[in-house]
Amino acid sequence: MLDLGSGPVSGVATAVLADFGADVVKVEPPGGERFRALAASPLWLRGKRSVVADLRSAAGRGVARELARACDVLVLSGPPERAARWQLTADELAQLNPRAIHCQITPWGPRGALAAIPGYDALVAARAGRMRTFGRQLRGDAPGFAALPVAQHACAMGAVQGIAAALLSRARTGRRQRVETSLLQGLLPYDLVELLMVQLAARAGTAPPDVSGGDMPTLNYHPVCASDGRWIQCGNLLEHLFFAFLDAIELLPELLLEQRFQSSPAQWSAETIEAARDRILLRVRERPAAEWMDAFRKSGNVAAEPYLTAQEALAHCDLVANGEIVTLADARHGELRMIGPIARLSATPARIFAGSDPAEALRSWSGAGAEAGRERALEGDARPLAGILVLDFSTIIAGPLGASMLADLGARVIKIEPPGGDPSRALMPGGGLATRMNGGKESLAIDLKASEGRALVRRLVARADVLVHNFRQGVAERLGIGFDDCIALNPRLVWTSVSGYGPNGPDAARPATHPVVGAAMSGATLQAAAALTLPCGTLAELREAARQLMRANEANPDPNTSCVAASAILLALVARERGLAAGQRVDVSMLVANAWANADDFLAYAGKPERPAVDAPLRGFDVGYRLYETRDGWVMLAITHAREWQRLAAALGDPALASPATRSAAALEQHFLARSADEWEALLLAQHIGCVRADGPTPGRFWAESAHARENGFVAETRHAAHGDVLRWGALVHVNGFPRERAPAPLCGEHSEKLLAELGVSPAEIAALRAKGIVAAPSA
Repeated sequence: MLDLGSGPVSGVATAVLADFGADVVKVEPPGGERFRALAASPLWLRGKRSVVADLRSAAGRGVARELARACDVLVLSGPPERAARWQLTADELAQLNPRAIHCQITPWGPRGALAAIPGYDALVAARAGRMRTFGRQLRGDAPGFAALPVAQHACAMGAVQGIAAALLSRARTGRRQRVETSLLQGLLPYDLVELLMVQLAARAGTAPPDVSGGDMPTLNYHPVCASDGRWIQCGNLLEHLFFAFLDAIELLPELLLEQRFQSSPAQWSAETIEAARDRILLRVRERPAAEWMDAFRKSGNVAAEPYLTAQEALAHCDLVANGEIVTLADARHGELRMIGPIARLSATPARIFAGSDPAEALRSWSGAGAEAGRERALEGDARPLAGILVLDFSTIIAGPLGASMLADLGARVIKIEPPGGDPSRALMPGGGLATRMNGGKESLAIDLKASEGRALVRRLVARADVLVHNFRQGVAERLGIGFDDCIALNPRLVWTSVSGYGPNGPDAARPATHPVVGAAMSGATLQAAAALTLPCGTLAELREAARQLMRANEANPDPNTSCVAASAILLALVARERGLAAGQRVDVSMLVANAWANADDFLAYAGKPERPAVDAPLRGFDVGYRLYETRDGWVMLAITHAREWQRLAAALGDPALASPATRSAAALEQHFLARSADEWEALLLAQHIGCVRADGPTPGRFWAESAHARENGFVAETRHAAHGDVLRWGALVHVNGFPRERAPAPLCGEHSEKLLAELGVSPAEIAALRAKGIVAAPSA
């Protein structure tokens, strides 16, 4: 693999592949790429060898082209024109190396009105509406800075998925492969429902529903502050888990003495909910966080974790117990502690090494890609995952969205859900969440608690390539789809468990939901800014701090996990195709996946700089990476290099901005108030300065209205059985231009009859199964 990218996105993608055996050679300019100065660079440089070549020169481009002749995969990152400037477009690579895979990672996509905007994560988040979602964190009209670079994480995983899918497709077809993904596509997984809601509301002539939740946290997902000032995030989504939490804090008996609390919490009045909220907040203030966490672990049925920094999370007991923290050493940084591989593959585990310094010479490299012969004509199905059958038993978000990403790449994905449907079908208006999670799948609604249902599903397992579930420990075994049962039935099966804590740690059997992982793996801690240190001497102060924390702790940990799950499954499929393993077990942990989403700080070494902190008003990290108010709205400015500061100083006629010693946020605030947000965007982008409007449409509206998104295929038209003709979310990565169109999400049980018929079940037998309630008729 030839890595011509720079920075953490391509860096993470190629590091993940290096962990699993790819021979990665990184091409860097003299002195090394400038992003080596980032604190996290040892993490995403690991496992690679380095060669120096100045690609601005003909000689340097010649070095790169010679290496490209011998590679299997070439990775580039940056603006679309960079590949042409370096004479390494997909077509030019094909002339050098007919079987090579060309992977291009761009900020905004390969074409369109936004393609030339500088490629900073914060600019993409601002322009695509993500910073609008954090505006409510401080109850203001301004956008809020989005601190966690989720677009980087998803885009890197999209590159991993695309390269793995391309390797599978190349083995099947013999043709060259083209992989394309972008930071903007990296934001697609984080809009969980709004794109659909915007369209349905427009059709009905009503305002879209608020999908961000009420002003205060739900009782199930409430942050609570202990007596020592440490905050704990709860995530007890289901009613029985919420009651377990009340029992663990010794509040359940006294609540049940009062008539108003004796019904289901779903039926409590607004006044009863507020009374319960106050009692919960005050009760947890009575003891320190460690005592409460001991009680929650003893219960085994309470989803809760303390808010941690990434440096604290490196010592999380489950990461340590599962061997997810690795120790390396290199000449520059000494001992390095960092997050390990993205997932555990039982038959083909990762092996991790430190990276090399650019001063080291590339010793030797004989790539496997320089095979003689022409590209042969494509035979059969052009989908990169054609012929792959995935059985998706998972529920809610993390597992189902990951399986949908496999459907986007051409796999046949069968959603196996109970006759009443996956619980996600009831979580948003109109089944919107399920529509998002199940794009491109078929649905079989069948009762796995019945022996007839289990027998039919086992027949599907025998045919499948992949099985994915996110049941708690022991449930898959009780349903007859545990690893040992399935691998005995189908030795080629990639059996995948998506869990909260991993398979072996002290919390392996505990429940986990997105907010507890967001708190434990530091993403919510980073976004919270000053909320964790607000005074909490009164009940009103407790309520306000909890409100801000829950606004900071948005749902990104689930999509973060989905991206990793799809990547890990594809790596196992590549291992199977190459004969390195038959089937195997894949364990994906929400903790590990979200450690990777926080990769900018999930490592430790002597002298490592501290992670940048978000300022109290949620404007940004520093004077050059910050939101600024304009005459009529807000812009996001992203400047990280001296050349960019010089251009800004010239554009504003303010020489003081060119020097770190004399520039200030206050001075820039005065400059930006002189023009409108749109004027600043046009003026500064023309000078190649990263600046975009940050208070435009919300994410759902952006995807619905953006001509740029349509031009790049980031949204697609489809026809849903319940919603009719709608735009749906596009794919995280395109392989050879696929997918060109997107299949809709199914109704619950929409394909049950067809799927059972494929198994040889007769119409009379299907009718009997329906009569018994084992198979359900289609429903929304």
